[in-house]
Amino acid sequence: QVQLVESGGGLVQAGGSLRVSCVASLVIFRFNSMGWYRQAPGKQRELVASIATDDTTNYADSVKGRFTISRDYSRNRVLLQMDSLKLDDTGVYYCNSQPAHYAWGRGTQVTVSS
Repeated sequence: QVQLVESGGGLVQAGGSLRVSCVASLVIFRFNSMGWYRQAPGKQRELVASIATDDTTNYADSVKGRFTISRDYSRNRVLLQMDSLKLDDTGVYYCNSQPAHYAWGRGTQVTVSS
């Protein structure tokens, strides 16, 4: 049973914007804090943004002020708006609960070019 499906990645120039989306199973979406994670080439997966069940948000220092995480309750989606993208933002983006409890989805590739 597929529970987390990410989409919306792509190729973008540095300074540009992109929005990635994650559709989650209802139980996961409604009863968990959710997070967006990033795995850059050759590096471990890291948490970049999270949103609690009361919609309180937190961000890694590296993305603070540039990324915005939100929930779309009508579609059980977690969104990540990424602005002022940098080369270091390149990676595969995943969503999961925060902390991560569920099987990882396939992720969505974000590539930032110069």
